[in-house]
Amino acid sequence: MLLRSTHGLSPTEAGEKFYEHAKKAIEEAEAAEKAARGSGTSLSGRIRVSAAVTFARLHILPKIETFLTAHPDLELDIILDDRNVDLIDTGTDVALRMGDLIDSAATARKIGQARRLVIGAPDYFTRRGEPPWPVDLRGHEVIVYDVGGGGATWTFERGSEQQTVTVDSRLRITAAEGIREAVFHGLGLTISSEWMFSPELKTGKVKAVLTDWSLPPLNLWAVFPAGRQVGAKARTFVSFVEDCLNT
Repeated sequence: MLLRSTHGLSPTEAGEKFYEHAKKAIEEAEAAEKAARGSGTSLSGRIRVSAAVTFARLHILPKIETFLTAHPDLELDIILDDRNVDLIDTGTDVALRMGDLIDSAATARKIGQARRLVIGAPDYFTRRGEPPWPVDLRGHEVIVYDVGGGGATWTFERGSEQQTVTVDSRLRITAAEGIREAVFHGLGLTISSEWMFSPELKTGKVKAVLTDWSLPPLNLWAVFPAGRQVGAKARTFVSFVEDCLNT
């Protein structure tokens, strides 16, 4: 796992990954030893977290000072990416993932749930009107979130009624920040979790329609690397995220 050159020895990519994993294993073992001795109340070392960009920006980062203040000996790395990163390759301790879980081998715990809504800017609805029925979405400009947790086909329910709609979208975007900007500029409506637009729903910058119909909710999961004991740092951070969503 070392490369030899005229300048000496340097680690290969595999060697660097081995080092990071070994370092993390040592930190976890030291934390376990402290806990066994009764001195594990203070967390220290580094924790690496993965989360979707917009969710973290709106719901975690504004409150992150509280977490850092409570744990002054802890260092925090946050990987922001709307795609699911490989937990082992990136040395991630816990990932916050939404929607359906694909990796059945991973250890996961559901920590939150949000409504999905049909959302648009008021000026868009002034120009195009509000869809009275879910099937009428076919006559609207719909911006599709083209990653896991999004898509073009949706099933709406109201009591015993059910309507499944596949929207014909001219605009598909793979990042939530892009979806938000497109909606703000009146380019169309979107089907999104309440989390993605929660500040603007409160201020009236965007509006939810078809609210008497329900869509499948969006689940938030804390996902931990398979085959590794969940450490105290990861558990503490997940509890912090749950508090963020409940306040």
